[in-house]
Amino acid sequence: MKKVVIMESLGISPEELSAFKKPLEEQGVVFAEYPKTTDADQLVRQARDADAMIIANMPMPGDVIRRCEKLRFIDVAFTGVDHVGLDAAREKGITVSNASGYSNEAVSELVLGMALSLLRNIPQVQQRCRDGLTKDGLVGCELKGKTVGIIGYGKIGRRTGELFHAFGCQLLAQSRHHHDDAPDYVEQVSQEELLRRSDLVVLHCPLNDSTRGMIDYAKLSLMKPTAYLINVARGPVTNEDDLARALADGVIAGAAVDVFTAEPPLAADTQMLRAPHTLLTPHVAFATKESMTLRAEIVFDNLRAWLAGEPKNVVL
Repeated sequence: MKKVVIMESLGISPEELSAFKKPLEEQGVVFAEYPKTTDADQLVRQARDADAMIIANMPMPGDVIRRCEKLRFIDVAFTGVDHVGLDAAREKGITVSNASGYSNEAVSELVLGMALSLLRNIPQVQQRCRDGLTKDGLVGCELKGKTVGIIGYGKIGRRTGELFHAFGCQLLAQSRHHHDDAPDYVEQVSQEELLRRSDLVVLHCPLNDSTRGMIDYAKLSLMKPTAYLINVARGPVTNEDDLARALADGVIAGAAVDVFTAEPPLAADTQMLRAPHTLLTPHVAFATKESMTLRAEIVFDNLRAWLAGEPKNVVL
């Protein structure tokens, strides 16, 4: 008999969750569900006798993983796994799978919405209307004809490119590797060239040693003063204080940010909360009704595959 602990909400209804669990419960799998916590001792108490755990984007520290003696599988309901103590999992021979692909549409659509909001000043003109004022001084720009640079041309980056292409934008892309199968309308360039030429720069890259703090004041200074930055990747890909300073200095025209150095709710002294010309959202890019259902499908498919001895979507 295997025990699986669900360490935080998967963002679906109790009825949906029950439907996903039922076939496995009929095979003898036992589930336990817990509310999200960052208390290490409590995490250990909840998971110490589990064979597998399901988490989303809550941190799962290495010291907790090491103290869960029976744990053999971590099923991550998220694309990135930088919040998981991978070194500890590697030491213990624990398999880690992710849910890559569940939020491709959700993230890309939010990027498009952010771009339109930035270029058309939607939050500002809405407030003007509510205040009984006019659009004076807030006439925006169209997306058509703009150059959009995508840093991180994976599946989400590719989908984002498709949406911007449909709006008549010019597309630049930069990744660690050249993509031979990229569409003809995508020009693959160096990061420096992308930053210099783009009217909108979209971050879709993973967080790792090579990307941590990658977008700093010097990189932002390469951008046009009329350009915008959109970050829906990971907060630490940018140097948050440098971005806030660049916005205050008018180095770039504005930014839309969905991810931060810390997970929202943000501390009151977070610099980005005071930065001008910003559209800030509390890590919502991945979260739609449709994406949460797809995510649960992938997570439980990963679990079934691991139980059958044929793990899939393995990142470790």
